[in-house]
Amino acid sequence: MNKTLNAKQWPLILGASAALVLSACSGGGTEEPSAGPQSGETAKAASKAPAAPKAPAAPAMTAGQKNALGKAESYLSVSAFSRPGLIKQLEFEKYPTKDATWAVDHLKVNWKEQAAKKAKSYLDTSSFSHQGLVDQLVFEGFTAAEAEYGVTKAGL
Repeated sequence: MNKTLNAKQWPLILGASAALVLSACSGGGTEEPSAGPQSGETAKAASKAPAAPKAPAAPAMTAGQKNALGKAESYLSVSAFSRPGLIKQLEFEKYPTKDATWAVDHLKVNWKEQAAKKAKSYLDTSSFSHQGLVDQLVFEGFTAAEAEYGVTKAGL
């Protein structure tokens, strides 16, 4: 059986073909597959991907370090200290040198400003020459630069 199209059927066929082409170009009625794994193998590979390595947690401070830190902060809230002077004060309070040093090194403190407070405290109660007060601050453990800054800031 040989079927041939007659002249009346061609416009219908051409119109239907054109509609299909336009529909495909505009996405009408045909949906693209959603983004995501295209196959079961891809999904398995994604679930087996190694996690990024975690940075090791910082070790928690010991009870001794915590207590020494609290005591150091307490001392600085009422008086000025040099770094070595504060360590010696904590040692006098029977904190081990290791904990006292750790605590002082973990304070957020400006030692030059501590020298200025100490210099002002001395000047409130006694008279000093510029160099005499620098020498006193160095004796207490401030560096020469910290002492010079402190005495100058205190007004001498």
